[in-house]
Parts: sequence; structure tokens; C-alpha cells
Amino acid sequence: MTLINGLPAHVLFVHVVVVLIPLTALALVTAALWPRAARRLGMVLPLVALVALVSVPLTTHAGEWLERHVDSDPLVRRHTELGDGLLPWALGLFVLAAVVWWAGRRSEAESGRGGGALRWSALPVRIVVGVLSLAVAVGAVVDVYRIGDSGAKAAWHDAYSKTATKSAGGS
Repeated sequence: MTLINGLPAHVLFVHVVVVLIPLTALALVTAALWPRAARRLGMVLPLVALVALVSVPLTTHAGEWLERHVDSDPLVRRHTELGDGLLPWALGLFVLAAVVWWAGRRSEAESGRGGGALRWSALPVRIVVGVLSLAVAVGAVVDVYRIGDSGAKAAWHDAYSKTATKSAGGS
């Protein structure tokens, strides 16, 4: 999909990525550090992470199409290069979201049976998953910021005047 209602699909898809990656990152860290939040989020956490993951290659594919349809520019190339680096972060968010969801379900099941060898409430497991989740979440959000900043610079660097061309009040 490259065009939607006559507009390049990339400029529409990018909004899904810009919203879902940070939202997934926040939900993941919250659920990883707070087991009650993991239980409340349930299957929503890995599902949102999956939608975020799928939206990344759709957006980059649409962006590559758009890149072929605009003038060659170093800012556009830089944005494209940065955009190609988001998929591993999105994959990390999804994998960790699935782990947090699975561990939360397992913890609930074990609490009814008297526990087991690996419990989600076990402090070492929570620390490792929490640190990994925090690291991947921060990396993903920083990458989304860097990609978005480079895209905005590529799109707007010659498209406006830094000084007003007309008076604001018509006077």
C-alpha cells in the first residue's frame, strides 16, 4: 500500500508508529515492574505490541516508495537509514511483551497450585525482565524520536520561511 486517498501512505502510517511504539514501551515497562498491571493489561499488551511491530515494516515500505518519488536529498536518505533501524526495537518490545504476558499468566496459575520453580513474582526474574524492558523501551522511544526528527527536517527544511511573509492580523 503506497497511496491512501491520494496521499502517500507513509505520512499516514507514521502516526500509528509514533503513537503505538511509545505506548507499547510505557505499557511494557509498567507491566514488567508491576505484576498487577501485567494481569490487568492481560492479552492487550502483546496484541498492541504486535500491531506496533507490524506497523513498522508497513511504514518503512511506504516510506521507501515515497523516497523514490521525491527529489534526492541527504536529509531524506538519513531519515530512511534511521527508519530501517526501528524494526529490531519493535521486535524487542513484542518479544518482551509476550514474555511479560506469559509470565503473568503462569504466575496466576501457579498461585492456585502452590507455586513452582519459576514464579513471575520471584524478584530476580522481575529484575531481569524489568531491566530488559526498560532498556528496550528507552531505545525504541529514542529511536522513534530520532527518526521523526529527521523526517520532519527532511520534509520541512526548505518548505517554509522563518520570517512571516504576511502580517498575522491583516494590518
